[in-house]
Amino acid sequence: MTQQQATPTNRRRLLKGAVVAAGAMAAPMVAVAQTTTLRFQSTWPSKDIFHEYANDFAKKVNDMAGNRLKIEVLPAGSVVPAFQLLEAVSKGTLDGGHGVVAYHYGKNSALALWGSGPAFGMDPNLVLAWHYYGGGKALLEEIYKSLNMEVVSFLYGPMPTQPFGWFKKPIAKVDDLKGTKFRTVGLAVDIYTEMGAAVNPLPGGEIVPALDRGLIDGAEFNNASSDRLLGFPDVVKHCMLQSFHQSGEQFEILFNKGKYDALPAELKSIIDYAVQAASADFSWKAAHRNSQDYIELKKAGVKFYKTPDAILRAQLAAWDKVIAKKSAENPMFKKVLDSQRAFAERAGGW
Repeated sequence: MTQQQATPTNRRRLLKGAVVAAGAMAAPMVAVAQTTTLRFQSTWPSKDIFHEYANDFAKKVNDMAGNRLKIEVLPAGSVVPAFQLLEAVSKGTLDGGHGVVAYHYGKNSALALWGSGPAFGMDPNLVLAWHYYGGGKALLEEIYKSLNMEVVSFLYGPMPTQPFGWFKKPIAKVDDLKGTKFRTVGLAVDIYTEMGAAVNPLPGGEIVPALDRGLIDGAEFNNASSDRLLGFPDVVKHCMLQSFHQSGEQFEILFNKGKYDALPAELKSIIDYAVQAASADFSWKAAHRNSQDYIELKKAGVKFYKTPDAILRAQLAAWDKVIAKKSAENPMFKKVLDSQRAFAERAGGW
């Protein structure tokens, strides 16, 4: 550098440049976290409010996880049929799913006890209490392990007591059910078979078309909002309220075990707390939406009836026969049933 170049101004520029360069060299390399995307499928048609609830859960996880984890939820049938969800998640065909435990009933009858029947008088919140604090979770894991299902299961969302069902004409007495072609799932299949109905356990999206074509005479699904969105009032106008066939059901969120185990502890915690938040949010939202849609159904000409007490008593009598038979056939069924009974006696007594 010449004497002319080494002016105070030039020296300051050189010094500033050296400081900037040194800072750049010292700055740490910041790694950009990659997003883990999990592909879920629900067991619900896209128009059903249940699919909306599945998306509600996913949004809670996605919002809390930022760009670290993203759950994408597809409707029933996008990858596999609704009743094949458990196997698809276990094999990794799907990363996860949203449905109900009772849909796996065909693999082990004990699975239907998470949702079917009167649950010894427990409401759905008490059934969830039994699951998480009374031994139910460990029993469900034991059953899945015996079936070689590589899944992680979370239960949430205490569903309100479900209607007896939709019929082309009201069911006034027990004998009216005999010979009726009826849709239900889980152990309710056995209850209504015991009561003389011809039962067909159709997935949710197939119920209304079957009613419309006369393949079935009656059906139950779940609640006023789902029933309205699925189109029940377009094909039948009589709905019977109150029932013991599914008075304590809840949702199930499934993860492929390998995918779940690979997540860092913080993301696992986010999933856990999102399940709890979604459970509360579902309860509040369901009360709001179901009651609104109940009013809209009445405006559309649907007639609602209280299920006669004689039918409710017949359900309980049929249930007693079903659980006695299943307990004798399946030791795990009896194990789950005994666990529920013990918790119901303690919590219900209090």
